Amino acid sequence: MNNIYVELIIQLIKTTPWYSIVTAVVTLASTVAAVTPTPKKGTTLSKVYGVVDLLALNVGKAKDK
Repeated sequence: MNNIYVELIIQLIKTTPWYSIVTAVVTLASTVAAVTPTPKKGTTLSKVYGVVDLLALNVGKAKDK
């Protein structure tokens, strides 16, 4: 039964070029968010950082405090 799911996921990856792009964006944003310090609130840089956090899927309990 698990082989069906694995084959389905592999087929999805092979047939949809957007999947690799989304994966690369999340990985890059996650790396940037991990290595940069959190800027002070209210600055332009903090707004950019918020977008990077969103792209990195750093939401809820995953956010840096």
